[in-house]
Amino acid sequence: MSAAHAAEFKSVGAHPAVLYNAPSDRGRKIFVAPRGMPVEIVLTQNGWSKVRDAAGDLSWVETSALTSKRNVMATTANLKLHAAAEETSAVVATVDKGVLLELVAPPASGWVKLKHRDGPIGFAKTAEVWGE
Repeated sequence: MSAAHAAEFKSVGAHPAVLYNAPSDRGRKIFVAPRGMPVEIVLTQNGWSKVRDAAGDLSWVETSALTSKRNVMATTANLKLHAAAEETSAVVATVDKGVLLELVAPPASGWVKLKHRDGPIGFAKTAEVWGE
């Protein structure tokens, strides 16, 4: 994927954010996104962002409710965080599907460096997380 076509991801900021079916607070409320939830930015217009969530659903959120701090979501059960970007390296933590992890460094060679909120830092396969 070239940089010109790379997906842009952000996370819901310090407070939960209401997702709407239209770019207006008069739209129908679809979901309340929890703090830190990663979203893919599809389109931005007039202070609103059209976003895609991990399930692939599209909705609108006020752009000000998003932050550039990046989180990803574990998409597999018992996701293993490794000490190094190698399958054979020691496992430093195991997390459940749906757990949010902070992105420490951008993906490289099929791996991404992540931090668990309880402190462990490790590497996971990019195919096992969403939002990188």
